[in-house]
Amino acid sequence: MKRNLLRFAVACCTIAMVFSCKKSGGDPAPAPPAPPHPNPPANNNPLIPPTVYSGYSLLWNDEFDGSQIDVNKWNFETGTGIDGNFGTGQLDRARPDNATIATGITDASGNCLAIVTKKESYIDRNYTSARLNTKDKGSWGPGHRIEARVWARDVRYKGQGFAFWMMPQEIPAGQTSLMWPQGGEIDIMEYVGTIPNHNLGSVHYAWSWENNQYQSWNHGHKGGYYSYADKQVPSANPPYGGWPAPASDLNTGSGGFHTYRIDWYANRIEFALDDQVYHINYFKDGDAFDNGVPNGQDQDARVTINGKRVFVSEYSHHFAEWAPFSHKFFILLTAGVGGNDNQTYGGAIVPNAVFPCTTFIDWIRVYKRN
Repeated sequence: MKRNLLRFAVACCTIAMVFSCKKSGGDPAPAPPAPPHPNPPANNNPLIPPTVYSGYSLLWNDEFDGSQIDVNKWNFETGTGIDGNFGTGQLDRARPDNATIATGITDASGNCLAIVTKKESYIDRNYTSARLNTKDKGSWGPGHRIEARVWARDVRYKGQGFAFWMMPQEIPAGQTSLMWPQGGEIDIMEYVGTIPNHNLGSVHYAWSWENNQYQSWNHGHKGGYYSYADKQVPSANPPYGGWPAPASDLNTGSGGFHTYRIDWYANRIEFALDDQVYHINYFKDGDAFDNGVPNGQDQDARVTINGKRVFVSEYSHHFAEWAPFSHKFFILLTAGVGGNDNQTYGGAIVPNAVFPCTTFIDWIRVYKRN
């Protein structure tokens, strides 16, 4: 629901406020605008301080407890992507209006960020959405834990989706841009209404450098599903089906808040959901599976660790020119509406899908490993 296959550069804009006034001879000067209210919106939800993890120090966070989205931390992406559909066949147009601060959300700590997709006519589209990122404002790499508490409350129908993910902040010396997927991509939460009982945690990468040019075949992907019910990887990848999930079903991403996380090490990324590790991707050939074959086979397998099935994969650093997961990435929060079954993860939107479709983000936190 989100990747732009033709570029890494993410079009961002910050909200600007433009004031103008006009005076005529003898008219009094207009009164200055009233300052914003210093207090956040009223909220009865208690504020819960960030978790203290042994071996980690809190480095960056946004609890979304103010009255407005902090533009010192976030950029608002607008439009439809460089190719008109964010590279994934989406039907929506992103705009800042669809991201707000929400109060009084059940089980939240204080306020939440609310990202909404709507069915409405706007410019040239029949759906609107919102996309936020931390590009040039916050980026992190190995040695960090990155997590968010998210409730994809209304993502319940085929064609609806939400993602908490990361893209490269750094580019190689001498380059003006970095082509996807040669720079990598990390999907911490990729949740769609079409597969309501599972989340997908993935890395995307390239087989070869290809001179930093796009090639349609040059794409590797390792993704592990997490079953909310079993709290582990399923024995087989789930098919489409089961939508709309009952609103109160706790074994879905739409039934309540869950914590989505990566722990990023020098040699691997571990994906966890509600503290349960379910996908481990090792960057180098042979680090996960010693099969005695040079240059590897991009091997993966379901293994049992501490009594739980875990998807283990390896070899996302294929070429010497750039090791993507050794570099800093920025965070993205995006919602979307699927336009087709072949290109869009989660498939095309169905006629009975209910809008507005809101996802709540309680907080996002980045910890540095001591």
